[in-house]
Amino acid sequence: MDVFEMKFAKVYPLLIAKAERKGRTADEVYEVTCWLTGYTKEDLKALLNGDSTYGEFLDRAPRMNPDRFEVKGKICGVRIEEIEDPRMRDLRILDKLVDDLAKGKPAYPAYRRR
Repeated sequence: MDVFEMKFAKVYPLLIAKAERKGRTADEVYEVTCWLTGYTKEDLKALLNGDSTYGEFLDRAPRMNPDRFEVKGKICGVRIEEIEDPRMRDLRILDKLVDDLAKGKPAYPAYRRR
């Protein structure tokens, strides 16, 4: 199954669990997600209780942060800045933000300015 067709309520908790395993919190995952997408924490909780797909979560984002393109590096062996599909790039940017959060790395400068 394509990741974009998977239920948001199944995928997003995996991001939270990844961060929590490394001593980070769900609130921190919400924070980076809100920064990236423009959703509020309440919006995300509603999505978790709904039937939206992960693709719909990305497609319906209120305001994708233009500073997201400052997020660089590799996730799952793929360099983010080389991903041509905008939807997949945004998905991988969120993965990278959560991955770095879980690793205790400082937030991106663009993220810190907000």
